[in-house]
Amino acid sequence: MTTAATSTRQRFFVYAPDNTAEGTFEKRLSVRPAHLESAKSRISDGFIRVGGVLLTEESIATPTSDKKMIGSTFICEADSIDDVRKMVETDVYYTAGVWDPERIVIAPFMAATAIP
Repeated sequence: MTTAATSTRQRFFVYAPDNTAEGTFEKRLSVRPAHLESAKSRISDGFIRVGGVLLTEESIATPTSDKKMIGSTFICEADSIDDVRKMVETDVYYTAGVWDPERIVIAPFMAATAIP
């Protein structure tokens, strides 16, 4: 018997560090609303299961509004790694040059714990 919980989709881990070029942080902030809107859609359809921003170590001790964002990471469920790559390459952080395309990692992922 097949249930709705049965799926052929695979999980993938994505590590997308920001460029280190001058002005990248400001560019990130300027396109962030568009990125978050797109991510919201991908979360609601189950493509992105967990996601978040990477911070500097110094951000741990600072007020919330002063966090220094330096990249993104997320776990996706997709039919193929190509689907994930396409999602990454069409994200505004990628197209605007926030993420460093040479350092992005997309890898198959098997969770050892529950994923929401």
